[in-house]
Amino acid sequence: MINIEKENIKISDMQISILDSMIDGVRLIDRDNNIIHVNESMKKNIGKNTVGMKCYQGIGQKRKCDLCVSEKTIATGKIYRKEEIVKDKIFDVVSSPVYSGDGEIVAVVEVFRDTTKEKELERSIIEKNKKMTADLEFAVRMQENMLPSKGIYGNLKIDYEYKPSEMLSGDIFDVYTIDKDNIGIYMCDVVGHGVAASMISMYVKQTMKAVSKRILDINKILQELHRTFIALNFDDDKYFSIFACIFNKKTKTLKYLNAGHNCLPFFKRDNKVEMLEAKGYPICNIFDTVDYEVFELNLKGRDKIIFYTDGIVETKSYLDEEFGIDRLKKIIEKSDNIPGKVLQEMEDFKGKQKDDIAILEIEIL
Repeated sequence: MINIEKENIKISDMQISILDSMIDGVRLIDRDNNIIHVNESMKKNIGKNTVGMKCYQGIGQKRKCDLCVSEKTIATGKIYRKEEIVKDKIFDVVSSPVYSGDGEIVAVVEVFRDTTKEKELERSIIEKNKKMTADLEFAVRMQENMLPSKGIYGNLKIDYEYKPSEMLSGDIFDVYTIDKDNIGIYMCDVVGHGVAASMISMYVKQTMKAVSKRILDINKILQELHRTFIALNFDDDKYFSIFACIFNKKTKTLKYLNAGHNCLPFFKRDNKVEMLEAKGYPICNIFDTVDYEVFELNLKGRDKIIFYTDGIVETKSYLDEEFGIDRLKKIIEKSDNIPGKVLQEMEDFKGKQKDDIAILEIEIL
């Protein structure tokens, strides 16, 4: 039994046995900062028996700690915690008061838990997260830079709004030159969002441009897109829809088809708005081959076509009301700057964005 009469500290042999059996290092410190007991684990961590030393000497320091938790515990009776480095190891130190039979604080028990491995793991995770964040930010810039520039493409004028629900988006669209007479246009919605969806969207962009350079038939372009996609052998839950068009600048003719895109584009002439009706299968592993019906539309100056994804119409308010297709149609009927107006109306709608948002306006000049 430890029995220090001047401090009235009494610890039984059973209590000492409990302290000595603990995995964590434990030491007992009196009111004068003297170490009066250390358990076996503490001796092993420090490498020697430090009984009789001052508390700071017992952890290899030459002067009192700037933050002495034992003194604070003695002064307040509260439990305190700090981090301490001893012999290149990191310890989580917790100090607790020891009371006499009269209810006076006569000593402090300090428990040293070795957290070196946890701290190293934490630092490793932080570093990896920093790298992953940097990689994601690069991917975001890359994806944004892959969007077409707003402005004039021959006798087309384009405008759009694009707002991912996460850092990276599964929505992608493009307006690109095929040859001196033809311009490719599409709106694509990859299932899901985030990194996997964004990688597929980048694949769509590169493949559509590459195939269009050697094939002008919009149906055959989509057949080739489907063939190369299933050759990638993705899981069945990876697929996308795409509404694709080719616009001839000379004839002002738009040829288009729908590969499973459930958001049919709007065609606006003067103040009349209607949908471009078309049906077809999405690009996925379910079908070995696909064949799409191609439609044709003759356009004239000031006509507009508005492409969009379901992140717009399926956005819900906090009252669980959908933004909806009718609301979108009314905005298109009444507005000139359609993409900007739609985004503003969505913000006023106070909906919670759960999916990627993309809207593209094509105007014939």
